[in-house]
Amino acid sequence: MKPTAFLLVAFAFAAGMLPATAADARAQKPNIIFILADDLGIGSVSSYGADNFKTPNIDKLAESGMRFEHCYASPLCGPSRALLMTGRYAFRTGMTSNQTGDLLKPANETMIPSELKSAGYVTAQAGKWAQLPLQPGDWGFDEYLRFQGSGKYWNTQNGAKTYTVNGKETPLLDGEYLPNKMHDFVLDFIARHKDQPFYVHYAMSHVHAQILRTPDSAPGSKDFYKDNVAYMDKLVGKLIAELDRLKLREKTLVIFASDNGTAKPFAARCTVQGKPLSGCKNTMLECGALIPMIASWPGTTPAGKVSQNLVSFCDFFPTFAELAGAQLPKDVTIDGKSIAPTLRGKSDASLRDWIFVLLRRNWYDRDAGWKLNEASQLFDMRNSPFSEPLVSADSQDGEALAARKRLQAVLDQLNPAAGKLDPGGNLARQARMNRKAGKQQAAQDGSNANAEDQ
Repeated sequence: MKPTAFLLVAFAFAAGMLPATAADARAQKPNIIFILADDLGIGSVSSYGADNFKTPNIDKLAESGMRFEHCYASPLCGPSRALLMTGRYAFRTGMTSNQTGDLLKPANETMIPSELKSAGYVTAQAGKWAQLPLQPGDWGFDEYLRFQGSGKYWNTQNGAKTYTVNGKETPLLDGEYLPNKMHDFVLDFIARHKDQPFYVHYAMSHVHAQILRTPDSAPGSKDFYKDNVAYMDKLVGKLIAELDRLKLREKTLVIFASDNGTAKPFAARCTVQGKPLSGCKNTMLECGALIPMIASWPGTTPAGKVSQNLVSFCDFFPTFAELAGAQLPKDVTIDGKSIAPTLRGKSDASLRDWIFVLLRRNWYDRDAGWKLNEASQLFDMRNSPFSEPLVSADSQDGEALAARKRLQAVLDQLNPAAGKLDPGGNLARQARMNRKAGKQQAAQDGSNANAEDQ
């Protein structure tokens, strides 16, 4: 090498213009694994203070990374998954309920796998896909294993006789546990692609009903729900152990989250610090959309940290794009805000002042202390997730007045009423549900308004 060229290269390394090692280059473009539990609220995760459940592997994941106290999805699985995969609010995509997935089309929407493939990633999906349209491969996944419906475990269940692998129907044999088949698929994909950047969307069956025994359930077990929480946690631990074995742990961002809060039949036992939570899946109360979220990327993401920043499910699309070095889609509104600087430990500043949540024709805008819904009802959220009292419409409290003005300005700017709302005709029922929610919250009785569990 000529002396001049040598000096230029040496200067580039010293200035940080070039990665010093191949490992540094990989760290700039991490593998990404998104583990998505089903119907798992914060009251089932012990690191969130759950009283009745132990999740040691998920807790260990939190200790190795960051635990987020204020991450919000949608109160229902289909809209949450569309929000996650497109980075766009439901009134833009039309995915406002589990029945409107057909409004999403590849010609109009880009999902995370296509975005990351443009940056050189290989992509895989495993598990639930039923509420989203077409096949995972139509949205950019190179490989996939999906099943029909939700909460499938054994072939004794309706709709669980087969599952689909890369377009081929595959029988689920007697004695085979579908979550194990999904898990093995994920581990095989990772092993085959360990030398290139990969993205895995791991959509677990647990803990969506039908709640059945697990392979680890003791004979005569009377608590299959607790068994399922424990088995889900076990699978998370096995995945992390495999990443360690393959020496991929420090090259891989692992995110664990859930698609919505706890399903109503199990909500009463999912207390935190001895107190019941406000709301559950399919409600517009706090714990309909508030979900556990943990991010772990050893050596990069700060370890053992708890973040109070507001995070929306739509934030993962631009976050993953930034980490991968991909360009965001043009000529389309991306509602998410990248939290890549937070995950890299570069900044602890919150990029959000508010969260927007929508289900069917109901929505709200929430900041750190207050919530305003589509009916102009204001709720005091300073004691959430345990209570959220309705503020009187004629309240002259200064903080309440300022919050109402501030949050209404956000809703006016978003204007969800002008978007693609749920086309269902039962609007009277929705209005009754909204009024009922207000009365229940005003009474602060912790009941589950708007509940019609699906």
